[in-house]
Amino acid sequence: MTATTTEADPAAAFPGYLECLAEADEYAAVEVAIGLLEAGVPAERVLLDLVAPAQAEVGERWARNDWSVAQEHAATHISERVVAAVTAYVGPRPTRGRIVVACMDGEWHALPARLVAEVLRLRGWQVTFLGASVPAAHLVSYLHRYDADVVALACALPMRLPYAHRMIEACRRSDVPVVVGGRGFGADGRWARVLGVPWAPDAPHAAELVADERALRTAPPDRLDHLADDEYASLVKRRGELIDSALADLRERVPSVRHYTPAQLDSTVSDLGYLLDFLGAALYVDDETLFTEFVEWLVTILTSRDVPAGAVGLTLDHYGRQLRDFPRAGRFLDRARVRVAELPDTADR
Repeated sequence: MTATTTEADPAAAFPGYLECLAEADEYAAVEVAIGLLEAGVPAERVLLDLVAPAQAEVGERWARNDWSVAQEHAATHISERVVAAVTAYVGPRPTRGRIVVACMDGEWHALPARLVAEVLRLRGWQVTFLGASVPAAHLVSYLHRYDADVVALACALPMRLPYAHRMIEACRRSDVPVVVGGRGFGADGRWARVLGVPWAPDAPHAAELVADERALRTAPPDRLDHLADDEYASLVKRRGELIDSALADLRERVPSVRHYTPAQLDSTVSDLGYLLDFLGAALYVDDETLFTEFVEWLVTILTSRDVPAGAVGLTLDHYGRQLRDFPRAGRFLDRARVRVAELPDTADR
């Protein structure tokens, strides 16, 4: 397809831009974005009012099983190319200090962090974007070699919060203030507050926060006294054993699992691990909603793919039996089982 004449409004351009992503037409997508710039729309608005919501829709289409993983990857690649084209068109020159932007170790959703990095760049900061999944040791080594005024860390998945806390503490030991963002810290930043780190809900707020050194340096202490019960650490140690026993239990109780293809088996093992990872993160920040919200999301994803979501309830039962000596984990699992039973899609399963 070819891009049509673009109105000077990202909302008006949105349907055509989304069609470019659906058709995997990189050149037309770039043309839409550049057309907005040429019509006088600020680059920041193009990034935040066109690229960002379009990428959110891409994720929703994948979640509904309307798009395959391949289609989602193609659209994300195009969005990254559009971001690069917008920044190159404007050609901002740094007039302020250096900010290092990175994704948490194990965090592969890099585009939201890239958008924050480019907004900071447009606002005059000298930005170094380290990309997805940066190990804590490598980040600290980089900070020791190159001066930075602030580190901005992104996390899209709450299950990475324990790793996020380690990275935050590692940066602070290097005497570099930290600001965090992303859905992984909760829609309202609640888990950032538990970890005792300043949180920004979006790129404009991040830009305001990094310019306020006092706010960055006066973050409240973390609230992690509950980790003294050792449930999180013990769960991590037993992760492999628990996955193996849960898979054996499913094979016994759900006969169809015995005939899964290798791909189906891999997906099942991944889901069993994700349940434990999100349970562990919930224990880390002592918030059952982190776990129950993931379980509800997982049921939605499974049912959209015609997978018996009732198996989630069976797995929660199994983990509850195996973790009967873990009081907090037991409460979280009980609450999640109740939510699964209440969901209409699982009522007859």
